[in-house]
Amino acid sequence: MVKKFTASRKQLKPDTRFNNLLVSKFVNCLMYDGKKSVASGAFYRAMEIVQKQLPNEDPLNVFVTAVDNVKPAIEVRSKRVGGATYQVPTPVSSRRQQALSIRWLLEAVRGRKGRPVDKSLAEELLAAFRREGAAMNKRENVHRMADANKAFSHFAW
Repeated sequence: MVKKFTASRKQLKPDTRFNNLLVSKFVNCLMYDGKKSVASGAFYRAMEIVQKQLPNEDPLNVFVTAVDNVKPAIEVRSKRVGGATYQVPTPVSSRRQQALSIRWLLEAVRGRKGRPVDKSLAEELLAAFRREGAAMNKRENVHRMADANKAFSHFAW
C-alpha cells in the first residue's frame, strides 16, 4: 500500500540556531522547491531584523508569541443537513491551530509584494506580536464567521 503523507511530525528535528521544533516546522513550510538553506537563511535574517526592532525582546519569544496570537480557537466547517449546507462552528485541535497560524502568516508574508521575504516576514511577525496585521485579520474574520453562525452550533456532532 502506498503512503500518501510523510511522517514529518515524527521525523522533525529542532533547528540548529534556536533548537526549537516550531522554528523547524516554520522553515519547512517557508521552503520552496526543497531549498531549505534559502528558507532558513531568510528566517534567521528576519529574526535579526526583529532583534534590531525590539532590542530588549528575545526574537524567539517574539516568533512564538506571534504564532500563538494568530492561532484560531474556533472555525466554521460546512455541514450538510437535509439538503441545506450550514456553516457550523467547531473547536480547532492544537495541531490544526498551529498549522493554520503558520499558513496564515506565510500567506500574509507572500502577499506583501515587492519586498524581500526576510523583511516582510519580520514585519508580519512584529505585527502579529502586536496583534495586528494581515494574519491577525484572517484570524479575526474566522472568529467573526464562527460567531455569526453560532445558531447552527447544534449541528456539530
